[in-house]
Amino acid sequence: MKRKGSAVWTGDFRTGKGAISTESGALSNLPYGFNTRFGDEKGTNPEELIGAAHASCFSMALSVELSKAGIAHPRIETSATVEIGQQDGGFTITSSHLAVKITAQGADKAAAQKAAETAKKNCPVSKLLKADITMEAAIDV
Repeated sequence: MKRKGSAVWTGDFRTGKGAISTESGALSNLPYGFNTRFGDEKGTNPEELIGAAHASCFSMALSVELSKAGIAHPRIETSATVEIGQQDGGFTITSSHLAVKITAQGADKAAAQKAAETAKKNCPVSKLLKADITMEAAIDV
């Protein structure tokens, strides 16, 4: 199974503008740029998209782990705070912090904590953030 996201960027780093889309159409030409990434202009940025992807993937993985632990029908609320900072003369995404609230009446707290730790380690987006990146480049000059 493969899913595709795409972006178009026109212009330089500070004044250029971009648009992000997804194959499914859930995002379609959503604007992004320097001011949506490093300022407070309306639009999106790669870090919040990674955060949404990480939070949603982790929540699904956690539901699997909770089920394995015998915890049925939990409510899982997750946010992921992705941090970008300057490092080695450029920008680097330095971390993704998951904050999760699990509501499961009568569940064993230690089992839920263990399930969360396992999900953090094994969710596909957590693994991606440690993965090798491949690339194919077509240069039209």
